[in-house]
Formats: sequence, C-alpha cells, structure tokens
Amino acid sequence: MRGVKDLLLLAVSFGSLLAGITASEIFAPLRPYPVLCMMGLLFLSFLSIRLVDVFQTTRRFPLRIIGFLGFRLIMLPVAMAGLFRLIWPAYGLSATLLAGISTGAVAPFFANLLGANPSFVLVVVVFSSLAVPFTLPALVALLFSRELEIPLAAMMRLLSLVIFLPLAAAEVLKKVASPAADMLRRNQYPLSLLLFALTNLGVFSQYADFFRGHPLRILEALGVAFACGLSFIGAGMLVSRGWRLEDRLSAVVSLWIMNKILVIVFSARFFTPLEPTVAAMYTFPFYALVVFVRGWRNRILARNRSA
Repeated sequence: MRGVKDLLLLAVSFGSLLAGITASEIFAPLRPYPVLCMMGLLFLSFLSIRLVDVFQTTRRFPLRIIGFLGFRLIMLPVAMAGLFRLIWPAYGLSATLLAGISTGAVAPFFANLLGANPSFVLVVVVFSSLAVPFTLPALVALLFSRELEIPLAAMMRLLSLVIFLPLAAAEVLKKVASPAADMLRRNQYPLSLLLFALTNLGVFSQYADFFRGHPLRILEALGVAFACGLSFIGAGMLVSRGWRLEDRLSAVVSLWIMNKILVIVFSARFFTPLEPTVAAMYTFPFYALVVFVRGWRNRILARNRSA
C-alpha cells in the first residue's frame, strides 16, 4: 500500500508539473492560489502533531536540539551555498533554499518507517518551522545580496503567514472541533494530493514559456535535486557521529525530508523559474533515497550484530 501511495504521489507531482507547462492557458486561473494551497497543506500536516510531545522531548535534550537546529538552519545552507558556488554556480540559490527550509511535516512518518526516533524529528519539524521565516530570508539576503535585490521584509511576511496561521488554525480546530479534525486527518492523503496538484498547476503554468524554451533545464534540475539529497543525508550521518543508531537516523531524516512544497511557493514568488523547478524535482530523491538510507541502517545493524 505504501508503494502504491508513493507512486501515486510521484504521478500527481510530475503529472501536474507537466500539465501546468503544456496546458498553461487552461490552468492560468490557478496562478494566484499556490500560497493558499501551501497553507492548506501545512494545516493538514499540523493536525497530526501534538505540541505537548514537542515540549517533553525538548526538556529532555535541550543542548542537542539547539545545536542541531543551528546546524540545520544556518550551517547547512551556508555550506551548500559555498559548495554549489564551486561546482554549479547557477544552482547555488536553489541548493541554499532547499537546505535552509524547515523540515517537512511528513518527516515523522519517515522516522517511523526507518526506525528512527520520531520524537526528535517532531521537535525539529516544529522549531524549524517556527524559525525559518526569520533565518532563511536573512541567509538568502546575506549570501546572495550581490546577485539579487531581495525584499527581505516581504519574504519574512510570506513565510510567517504561510506557517504560523496554519499552525494556529490546526491547534484551535483540535480543541474546539476534534471530530472535524479527526475527519480531516483520516482524509489527509487525498486532500494533500489535491492541494499539491493545484500548487504545481498554478506555479508551473506561470513559467510554461521558460520551460518550453529550455527543456534541458528539467534534467539539470533533477541532477541538482539528487546532489542535494545525497549531500543532506551525508551531512546527517556526519553531524550525528557517536549518537545511537535511532538518533543518527533521526538526524538524517530531519535534514533530508524538508518542506519542498514551501520552497516551490516561496521561490516562485521571489526568484527565477529554476528554483521552484529544483524543488519540484526533489520529489524524486525525497522518496527514492529511502532505499539508500535503509541500506545504510542495515549495514550498521549487521556490523553491530557481528561485533
């Protein structure tokens, strides 16, 4: 069943991307709505998060969490910006946006799938979501100020609106109308697919002329997406050396599973077509690299058993 859902998500993601490009006039009326769709996606995700679990885990491991969040939101995007300026400068901003965005709300699902510590991942999801409206615009302005005129205040307003309002709405609904919240949680997957498709149709219909004139950009973006995914996983392995295996897996998941949909909406508002394209292409490593991480985990388990 999980495999079917993964294939369906890939089909919807790339089907809507291609539809937006090839039938841009049909889907042009959706162009004003990607931000609202993104807010709907985060609202559905936050319905499954219990803030009390976040605070309990934070009290148990405050120093590790603070250090990891600093790495997650500041050191990693700075490192990716420097790396891509050396190896692939045209995609430096794309890599920085992916590295500096918050951990995705679906990350606890991957934590359970791979035997990681879901409580740690949940903490990173919540606190990175709260911090990213302030950290990411400042980093982008600092790192790319010579290349782009970036409206820092506007970026912070957009991220704050997109994240804080759905979080507050989800908490209110869970308290005042828990049956409605339960019903939405049960139907989260099809509703999320619909919102994701509408987001892609709105974003990529806007850039259809660009992609028709630059078809190789999509293949390049796919290569960048896989390079970023492998870099994020490698960074998680390195920063967590000496931790228990389940905590190392949590670090990997927290860096690799980021909120790529928010990058699509955010970058489509402020930057060139390249940035949302790379974020959309990240859907492939987002799922395909599960096999790689599972193999790494199994090798460590086998080594521990033979020791």
